Amino acid sequence: MADSYLVTLLVKLGVVASLSSILVRWGAVKRMLLRENRALGQRLKLSLWFSALFAASVGTRVVSKSYQAVDLGLEGSLLAGLLGGYVTGLTSGILISVPAMIHREYLTMPLFAGLGVLGGLLRDCAADPEDIWRFTPFFDLNLWRFFKQRRFDRRNAFNLLFFVVILFAEFLRQALGRTFGAKHRIFYLHPEQPSLWMYAAVYAATLFSVTLPIKIWNNTRNEGKLEEQQRLLIQARLDALTNQINPHFLFNTLNSVSSLIRTDPNQARVMVLKLSNILRRLLRKHDNFSPLREEIGFIDDYLSIEVVRFGDKLRFEKDVAADTLDLLVPSMLLQPLIENCVKHGLSRKVEGGTIRLRSRLQDARLVLRVEDDGVGIAESRLATLRQQGIGVSNVSERLKVLFGNDHRMNIDSQPGQGTRIEIEIPELQTSVVAAS
Repeated sequence: MADSYLVTLLVKLGVVASLSSILVRWGAVKRMLLRENRALGQRLKLSLWFSALFAASVGTRVVSKSYQAVDLGLEGSLLAGLLGGYVTGLTSGILISVPAMIHREYLTMPLFAGLGVLGGLLRDCAADPEDIWRFTPFFDLNLWRFFKQRRFDRRNAFNLLFFVVILFAEFLRQALGRTFGAKHRIFYLHPEQPSLWMYAAVYAATLFSVTLPIKIWNNTRNEGKLEEQQRLLIQARLDALTNQINPHFLFNTLNSVSSLIRTDPNQARVMVLKLSNILRRLLRKHDNFSPLREEIGFIDDYLSIEVVRFGDKLRFEKDVAADTLDLLVPSMLLQPLIENCVKHGLSRKVEGGTIRLRSRLQDARLVLRVEDDGVGIAESRLATLRQQGIGVSNVSERLKVLFGNDHRMNIDSQPGQGTRIEIEIPELQTSVVAAS
Protein backbone atom coordinates (compact mmCIF):
# COMPACT_ATOMS: atom_id res chain seq x y z
CA MET A 1 0.00 0.00 0.00
CA ALA A 2 2.89 2.32 0.74
CA ASP A 3 4.18 1.87 -2.80
CA SER A 4 0.83 2.76 -4.38
CA TYR A 5 0.63 5.85 -2.15
CA LEU A 6 4.08 7.02 -3.27
CA VAL A 7 3.07 6.40 -6.89
CA THR A 8 0.04 8.67 -6.32
CA LEU A 9 2.33 11.44 -5.07
CA LEU A 10 4.63 11.04 -8.07
CA VAL A 11 1.66 11.14 -10.44
CA LYS A 12 0.59 14.35 -8.73
CA LEU A 13 3.93 15.94 -9.66
CA GLY A 14 3.51 14.81 -13.25
CA VAL A 15 0.00 16.25 -13.40
CA VAL A 16 1.07 19.65 -12.03
CA ALA A 17 3.94 19.83 -14.52
CA SER A 18 1.57 19.01 -17.39
CA LEU A 19 -1.08 21.52 -16.32
CA SER A 20 1.54 24.24 -15.90
CA SER A 21 2.84 23.58 -19.39
CA ILE A 22 -0.70 23.74 -20.82
CA LEU A 23 -1.44 27.05 -19.10
CA VAL A 24 1.68 28.76 -20.39
CA ARG A 25 0.94 27.81 -24.00
CA TRP A 26 -1.68 30.56 -24.16
CA GLY A 27 -0.15 33.75 -25.52
CA ALA A 28 -2.26 35.93 -23.22
CA VAL A 29 -0.96 34.05 -20.17
CA LYS A 30 2.62 34.47 -21.34
CA ARG A 31 2.15 38.22 -21.63
CA MET A 32 0.49 38.34 -18.22
CA LEU A 33 3.32 36.42 -16.58
CA LEU A 34 5.85 38.90 -18.00
CA ARG A 35 3.91 41.77 -16.40
CA GLU A 36 4.45 42.34 -12.68
CA ASN A 37 2.12 45.34 -12.25
CA ARG A 38 -1.45 44.53 -13.25
CA ALA A 39 -4.67 46.50 -13.23
CA LEU A 40 -7.71 45.11 -11.39
CA GLY A 41 -9.23 43.75 -14.58
CA GLN A 42 -5.98 41.98 -15.48
CA ARG A 43 -5.78 40.41 -12.02
CA LEU A 44 -9.33 39.13 -12.33
CA LYS A 45 -8.54 37.72 -15.77
CA LEU A 46 -5.45 35.98 -14.36
CA SER A 47 -7.60 34.48 -11.61
CA LEU A 48 -10.00 33.09 -14.23
CA TRP A 49 -7.12 31.34 -16.01
CA PHE A 50 -5.90 29.82 -12.77
CA SER A 51 -9.42 28.89 -11.72
CA ALA A 52 -10.31 27.20 -15.00
CA LEU A 53 -7.25 24.98 -14.90
CA PHE A 54 -7.07 24.08 -11.21
CA ALA A 55 -10.84 23.85 -10.69
CA ALA A 56 -10.82 21.30 -13.52
CA SER A 57 -8.27 19.27 -11.54
CA VAL A 58 -10.52 19.34 -8.45
CA GLY A 59 -13.57 18.51 -10.58
CA THR A 60 -11.80 15.53 -12.15
CA ARG A 61 -11.07 14.10 -8.71
CA VAL A 62 -14.66 14.67 -7.56
CA VAL A 63 -16.26 13.10 -10.64
CA SER A 64 -13.87 10.16 -10.97
CA LYS A 65 -13.74 9.46 -7.19
CA SER A 66 -10.46 7.67 -7.77
CA TYR A 67 -7.92 9.96 -9.46
CA GLN A 68 -6.80 11.65 -6.25
CA ALA A 69 -3.46 12.73 -7.67
CA VAL A 70 -5.08 15.24 -10.03
CA ASP A 71 -6.50 17.45 -7.24
CA LEU A 72 -4.25 20.55 -7.17
CA GLY A 73 -6.71 23.01 -5.66
CA LEU A 74 -4.52 23.97 -2.71
CA GLU A 75 -1.44 24.51 -4.85
CA GLY A 76 -3.38 26.51 -7.46
CA SER A 77 -4.91 28.83 -4.85
CA LEU A 78 -1.54 29.55 -3.27
CA LEU A 79 0.11 30.13 -6.66
CA ALA A 80 -2.65 32.50 -7.74
CA GLY A 81 -2.04 34.69 -4.69
CA LEU A 82 1.72 34.53 -5.08
CA LEU A 83 1.71 35.63 -8.70
CA GLY A 84 -1.37 37.88 -8.81
CA GLY A 85 -1.84 39.27 -5.29
CA TYR A 86 -4.81 39.29 -2.92
CA VAL A 87 -7.58 39.79 -5.47
CA THR A 88 -6.33 37.05 -7.76
CA GLY A 89 -5.66 34.69 -4.85
CA LEU A 90 -9.02 35.23 -3.15
CA THR A 91 -11.02 34.98 -6.39
CA SER A 92 -9.12 31.92 -7.58
CA GLY A 93 -9.43 30.16 -4.22
CA ILE A 94 -13.22 30.61 -4.25
CA LEU A 95 -13.66 29.50 -7.85
CA ILE A 96 -11.28 26.54 -7.58
CA SER A 97 -13.22 25.22 -4.58
CA VAL A 98 -16.59 25.20 -6.37
CA PRO A 99 -16.43 21.52 -7.52
CA ALA A 100 -15.51 20.43 -3.97
CA MET A 101 -18.30 22.53 -2.47
CA ILE A 102 -20.79 20.82 -4.79
CA HIS A 103 -19.42 17.57 -3.38
CA ARG A 104 -20.26 18.87 0.12
CA GLU A 105 -16.65 19.45 1.13
CA TYR A 106 -17.63 22.67 2.83
CA LEU A 107 -14.29 23.57 4.40
CA THR A 108 -12.61 23.68 1.00
CA MET A 109 -13.74 27.20 0.10
CA PRO A 110 -12.53 28.96 3.27
CA LEU A 111 -9.27 26.99 3.11
CA PHE A 112 -8.52 27.79 -0.55
CA ALA A 113 -9.67 31.41 -0.26
CA GLY A 114 -7.52 31.87 2.84
CA LEU A 115 -4.48 30.33 1.13
CA GLY A 116 -5.02 32.60 -1.87
CA VAL A 117 -4.90 35.63 0.42
CA LEU A 118 -1.90 34.12 2.24
CA GLY A 119 -0.14 33.87 -1.13
CA GLY A 120 -0.84 37.58 -1.69
CA LEU A 121 0.62 38.40 1.75
CA LEU A 122 3.70 36.36 0.94
CA ARG A 123 4.07 38.26 -2.35
CA ASP A 124 4.14 41.53 -0.40
CA CYS A 125 6.94 40.19 1.77
CA ALA A 126 9.27 39.87 -1.24
CA ALA A 127 11.77 42.71 -1.56
CA ASP A 128 11.70 42.14 -5.31
CA PRO A 129 8.98 40.23 -7.25
CA GLU A 130 11.82 38.32 -8.93
CA ASP A 131 12.50 36.66 -5.56
CA ILE A 132 9.30 34.65 -6.08
CA TRP A 133 10.63 33.28 -9.36
CA ARG A 134 14.03 32.53 -7.78
CA PHE A 135 12.55 30.40 -5.00
CA THR A 136 14.22 27.04 -4.47
CA PRO A 137 12.63 24.16 -2.53
CA PHE A 138 16.05 22.92 -1.47
CA PHE A 139 16.36 24.36 2.01
CA ASP A 140 20.00 23.28 2.32
CA LEU A 141 20.91 25.89 -0.32
CA ASN A 142 19.65 28.63 1.97
CA LEU A 143 21.72 27.25 4.81
CA TRP A 144 24.78 27.09 2.53
CA ARG A 145 24.26 30.73 1.50
CA PHE A 146 23.94 31.71 5.14
CA PHE A 147 27.22 30.07 6.14
CA LYS A 148 28.95 31.37 3.01
CA GLN A 149 27.82 34.99 3.45
CA ARG A 150 27.86 34.94 7.27
CA ARG A 151 24.55 36.72 7.22
CA PHE A 152 20.89 36.01 6.50
CA ASP A 153 19.80 38.69 4.03
CA ARG A 154 16.24 39.56 3.10
CA ARG A 155 16.27 37.32 0.04
CA ASN A 156 17.26 34.28 2.08
CA ALA A 157 14.70 35.21 4.72
CA PHE A 158 11.98 35.37 2.07
CA ASN A 159 13.05 32.02 0.64
CA LEU A 160 12.78 30.51 4.13
CA LEU A 161 9.37 32.14 4.68
CA PHE A 162 8.18 30.82 1.30
CA PHE A 163 9.32 27.34 2.32
CA VAL A 164 7.49 27.55 5.66
CA VAL A 165 4.25 28.90 4.12
CA ILE A 166 3.97 25.95 1.71
CA LEU A 167 4.52 23.47 4.53
CA PHE A 168 2.05 25.35 6.71
CA ALA A 169 -0.59 25.17 3.96
CA GLU A 170 -0.25 21.39 3.80
CA PHE A 171 -0.19 21.14 7.60
CA LEU A 172 -3.43 23.11 7.77
CA ARG A 173 -5.07 20.84 5.20
CA GLN A 174 -3.89 17.74 7.06
CA ALA A 175 -5.16 19.11 10.39
CA LEU A 176 -8.56 19.99 8.96
CA GLY A 177 -8.71 16.66 7.18
CA ARG A 178 -7.98 14.63 10.31
CA THR A 179 -10.56 16.64 12.23
CA PHE A 180 -13.38 16.82 9.67
CA GLY A 181 -12.41 14.41 6.90
CA ALA A 182 -14.67 11.64 8.16
CA LYS A 183 -17.67 13.89 7.61
CA HIS A 184 -16.70 14.75 4.00
CA ARG A 185 -15.80 18.32 4.94
CA ILE A 186 -12.44 18.44 3.10
CA PHE A 187 -10.24 16.32 0.83
CA TYR A 188 -6.61 15.55 1.68
CA LEU A 189 -4.06 12.88 0.82
CA HIS A 190 -3.03 10.76 3.79
CA PRO A 191 -1.26 7.41 4.05
CA GLU A 192 -3.26 4.46 5.31
CA GLN A 193 -0.22 3.34 7.31
CA PRO A 194 1.05 6.60 8.83
CA SER A 195 4.77 6.97 9.35
CA LEU A 196 7.26 9.82 9.50
CA TRP A 197 8.57 9.04 6.02
CA MET A 198 5.10 8.92 4.51
CA TYR A 199 4.14 12.28 5.95
CA ALA A 200 7.48 13.69 4.77
CA ALA A 201 6.60 12.48 1.26
CA VAL A 202 3.21 14.25 1.45
CA TYR A 203 4.79 17.56 2.43
CA ALA A 204 7.56 17.17 -0.16
CA ALA A 205 4.97 16.51 -2.88
CA THR A 206 3.10 19.71 -1.97
CA LEU A 207 6.35 21.67 -1.85
CA PHE A 208 7.38 20.54 -5.33
CA SER A 209 3.83 20.91 -6.68
CA VAL A 210 4.07 24.62 -5.91
CA THR A 211 7.67 24.95 -7.09
CA LEU A 212 7.37 23.13 -10.44
CA PRO A 213 4.87 25.60 -11.98
CA ILE A 214 7.01 28.51 -10.83
CA LYS A 215 10.08 27.05 -12.52
CA ILE A 216 8.20 26.15 -15.72
CA TRP A 217 6.61 29.59 -15.97
CA ASN A 218 9.86 31.33 -15.10
CA ASN A 219 11.59 29.51 -17.92
CA THR A 220 8.91 30.85 -20.29
CA ARG A 221 9.38 34.35 -18.84
CA ASN A 222 13.11 34.16 -19.40
CA GLU A 223 12.63 33.02 -22.99
CA GLY A 224 10.26 35.93 -23.59
CA LYS A 225 12.70 38.39 -22.06
CA LEU A 226 15.54 37.05 -24.20
CA GLU A 227 13.41 37.36 -27.34
CA GLU A 228 12.49 40.92 -26.43
CA GLN A 229 16.13 41.81 -25.71
CA GLN A 230 17.16 40.27 -29.02
CA ARG A 231 14.49 42.26 -30.83
CA LEU A 232 15.61 45.49 -29.16
CA LEU A 233 19.24 44.69 -29.95
CA ILE A 234 18.44 44.11 -33.64
CA GLN A 235 16.39 47.31 -33.72
CA ALA A 236 19.23 49.29 -32.14
CA ARG A 237 21.67 47.80 -34.61
CA LEU A 238 19.44 48.73 -37.56
CA ASP A 239 18.95 52.23 -36.20
CA ALA A 240 22.70 52.64 -35.88
CA LEU A 241 23.25 51.47 -39.46
CA THR A 242 20.51 53.76 -40.80
CA ASN A 243 21.83 56.71 -38.82
CA GLN A 244 25.25 55.97 -40.29
CA ILE A 245 23.87 56.39 -43.83
CA ASN A 246 21.92 59.60 -43.28
CA PRO A 247 24.80 61.81 -42.03
CA HIS A 248 27.04 60.36 -44.73
CA PHE A 249 24.49 61.24 -47.41
CA LEU A 250 23.93 64.72 -45.92
CA PHE A 251 27.67 65.41 -45.74
CA ASN A 252 28.20 64.55 -49.41
CA THR A 253 25.21 66.63 -50.52
CA LEU A 254 26.29 69.67 -48.51
CA ASN A 255 29.70 69.40 -50.11
CA SER A 256 28.02 69.56 -53.50
CA VAL A 257 26.02 72.64 -52.43
CA SER A 258 29.10 74.40 -51.10
CA SER A 259 30.92 73.86 -54.40
CA LEU A 260 28.07 75.58 -56.30
CA ILE A 261 27.48 78.56 -54.01
CA ARG A 262 30.19 80.68 -55.69
CA THR A 263 30.04 79.30 -59.21
CA ASP A 264 26.25 78.95 -59.64
CA PRO A 265 24.15 80.40 -56.74
CA ASN A 266 20.85 79.65 -58.49
CA GLN A 267 21.69 75.99 -58.84
CA ALA A 268 22.83 75.98 -55.22
CA ARG A 269 19.42 77.26 -54.16
CA VAL A 270 17.73 74.56 -56.23
CA MET A 271 19.87 71.91 -54.55
CA VAL A 272 19.02 73.25 -51.10
CA LEU A 273 15.29 73.02 -51.90
CA LYS A 274 15.62 69.46 -53.16
CA LEU A 275 17.74 68.57 -50.15
CA SER A 276 15.06 69.93 -47.83
CA ASN A 277 12.50 67.64 -49.52
CA ILE A 278 14.78 64.67 -49.01
CA LEU A 279 15.45 65.51 -45.35
CA ARG A 280 11.73 65.95 -44.74
CA ARG A 281 11.19 62.45 -46.08
CA LEU A 282 14.01 61.07 -43.93
CA LEU A 283 12.63 62.68 -40.78
CA ARG A 284 9.24 61.06 -41.41
CA LYS A 285 10.84 57.67 -41.83
CA HIS A 286 10.88 55.45 -38.74
CA ASP A 287 10.19 52.03 -40.27
CA ASN A 288 12.71 49.42 -41.30
CA PHE A 289 10.75 48.70 -44.48
CA SER A 290 9.07 50.86 -47.10
CA PRO A 291 7.41 50.18 -50.47
CA LEU A 292 9.75 50.01 -53.43
CA ARG A 293 7.70 52.82 -55.00
CA GLU A 294 8.77 55.19 -52.21
CA GLU A 295 12.39 54.13 -52.41
CA ILE A 296 12.46 54.86 -56.15
CA GLY A 297 10.86 58.26 -55.51
CA PHE A 298 13.63 58.96 -53.03
CA ILE A 299 16.23 57.95 -55.63
CA ASP A 300 14.66 60.35 -58.14
CA ASP A 301 15.01 63.23 -55.68
CA TYR A 302 18.57 62.26 -54.86
CA LEU A 303 19.64 61.97 -58.49
CA SER A 304 18.04 65.31 -59.33
CA ILE A 305 20.63 66.82 -57.01
CA GLU A 306 23.46 64.88 -58.60
CA VAL A 307 22.31 65.91 -62.08
CA VAL A 308 22.87 69.53 -61.04
CA ARG A 309 26.48 68.64 -60.40
CA PHE A 310 27.10 66.43 -63.43
CA GLY A 311 24.64 67.81 -65.98
CA ASP A 312 24.00 65.63 -69.03
CA LYS A 313 26.95 63.40 -68.12
CA LEU A 314 24.74 61.54 -65.64
CA ARG A 315 21.82 59.50 -66.98
CA PHE A 316 19.39 57.32 -65.05
CA GLU A 317 17.29 54.50 -66.54
CA LYS A 318 14.59 52.47 -64.77
CA ASP A 319 13.18 49.12 -65.75
CA VAL A 320 10.89 48.41 -62.82
CA ALA A 321 8.21 45.73 -63.06
CA ALA A 322 4.77 47.04 -62.12
CA ASP A 323 4.06 44.10 -59.77
CA THR A 324 7.11 45.01 -57.62
CA LEU A 325 6.28 48.64 -56.88
CA ASP A 326 4.18 47.89 -53.80
CA LEU A 327 6.50 45.25 -52.37
CA LEU A 328 8.47 46.15 -49.27
CA VAL A 329 12.23 46.63 -49.23
CA PRO A 330 14.56 47.76 -46.43
CA SER A 331 14.43 51.54 -46.10
CA MET A 332 17.36 53.39 -47.66
CA LEU A 333 18.44 50.22 -49.46
CA LEU A 334 19.01 51.66 -52.93
CA GLN A 335 20.37 55.15 -52.19
CA PRO A 336 23.81 54.02 -50.92
CA LEU A 337 24.22 51.77 -53.96
CA ILE A 338 23.23 54.54 -56.39
CA GLU A 339 25.56 56.93 -54.59
CA ASN A 340 28.43 54.46 -54.98
CA CYS A 341 27.72 54.28 -58.71
CA VAL A 342 27.92 58.07 -58.95
CA LYS A 343 30.90 58.56 -56.69
CA HIS A 344 33.14 55.64 -57.61
CA GLY A 345 31.85 54.58 -61.01
CA LEU A 346 30.89 57.68 -63.01
CA SER A 347 32.54 60.70 -61.37
CA ARG A 348 35.96 59.50 -62.57
CA LYS A 349 34.73 58.92 -66.09
CA VAL A 350 35.20 62.01 -68.24
CA GLU A 351 32.24 61.40 -70.53
CA GLY A 352 29.97 60.35 -67.64
CA GLY A 353 27.66 57.37 -67.95
CA THR A 354 24.38 55.68 -67.14
CA ILE A 355 22.94 54.15 -63.98
CA ARG A 356 20.30 51.49 -64.49
CA LEU A 357 17.84 50.21 -61.92
CA ARG A 358 15.88 47.03 -62.59
CA SER A 359 13.41 45.02 -60.52
CA ARG A 360 11.49 41.82 -61.10
CA LEU A 361 9.54 39.22 -59.18
CA GLN A 362 10.77 35.66 -59.56
CA ASP A 363 9.53 32.63 -57.59
CA ALA A 364 8.20 34.78 -54.72
CA ARG A 365 11.54 36.57 -54.54
CA LEU A 366 12.19 40.22 -55.30
CA VAL A 367 15.29 40.76 -57.43
CA LEU A 368 16.82 44.24 -57.58
CA ARG A 369 19.71 45.17 -59.82
CA VAL A 370 21.75 48.40 -59.78
CA GLU A 371 24.41 48.76 -62.46
CA ASP A 372 26.52 51.41 -64.10
CA ASP A 373 28.87 51.63 -67.08
CA GLY A 374 31.56 53.45 -65.15
CA VAL A 375 35.22 52.75 -64.49
CA GLY A 376 34.57 49.52 -62.56
CA ILE A 377 36.33 48.11 -59.51
CA ALA A 378 39.68 46.39 -59.41
CA GLU A 379 39.53 42.69 -58.56
CA SER A 380 41.76 43.14 -55.49
CA ARG A 381 39.38 45.73 -54.02
CA LEU A 382 36.23 43.87 -55.05
CA ALA A 383 37.03 41.02 -52.66
CA THR A 384 36.92 43.33 -49.63
CA LEU A 385 34.22 45.74 -50.82
CA ARG A 386 31.61 44.51 -48.31
CA GLN A 387 33.93 45.26 -45.40
CA GLN A 388 35.03 48.72 -46.53
CA GLY A 389 33.35 52.11 -46.74
CA ILE A 390 29.80 52.92 -45.76
CA GLY A 391 27.59 52.25 -48.78
CA VAL A 392 27.89 48.60 -49.82
CA SER A 393 29.07 47.33 -46.42
CA ASN A 394 26.14 49.04 -44.69
CA VAL A 395 23.59 47.57 -47.09
CA SER A 396 25.15 44.12 -46.72
CA GLU A 397 25.07 44.34 -42.94
CA ARG A 398 21.45 45.45 -42.81
CA LEU A 399 20.39 42.63 -45.12
CA LYS A 400 22.07 40.14 -42.76
CA VAL A 401 20.30 41.62 -39.74
CA LEU A 402 16.88 41.67 -41.42
CA PHE A 403 16.94 38.42 -43.40
CA GLY A 404 19.76 36.30 -41.98
CA ASN A 405 20.71 33.78 -44.66
CA ASP A 406 17.47 34.29 -46.59
CA HIS A 407 18.93 36.82 -49.00
CA ARG A 408 21.53 37.10 -51.74
CA MET A 409 23.79 39.99 -52.68
CA ASN A 410 26.15 39.61 -55.63
CA ILE A 411 28.67 42.20 -56.78
CA ASP A 412 30.22 41.88 -60.21
CA SER A 413 32.58 44.42 -61.73
CA GLN A 414 34.96 44.66 -64.66
CA PRO A 415 37.55 47.47 -64.77
CA GLY A 416 36.61 49.89 -67.55
CA GLN A 417 33.20 48.31 -68.09
CA GLY A 418 31.20 49.03 -64.94
CA THR A 419 29.74 47.44 -61.84
CA ARG A 420 26.58 45.42 -61.23
CA ILE A 421 25.04 44.74 -57.81
CA GLU A 422 22.14 42.30 -57.60
CA ILE A 423 20.08 41.76 -54.46
CA GLU A 424 17.50 39.04 -53.92
CA ILE A 425 15.18 39.12 -50.91
CA PRO A 426 11.88 37.43 -49.98
CA GLU A 427 8.67 38.89 -51.36
CA LEU A 428 7.22 41.03 -48.57
CA GLN A 429 3.72 42.41 -48.62
CA THR A 430 2.69 45.35 -46.44
CA SER A 431 0.18 43.26 -44.47
CA VAL A 432 2.81 40.61 -43.62
CA VAL A 433 5.25 43.09 -42.08
CA ALA A 434 2.47 44.92 -40.25
CA ALA A 435 1.28 41.67 -38.69
CA SER A 436 4.76 40.68 -37.55
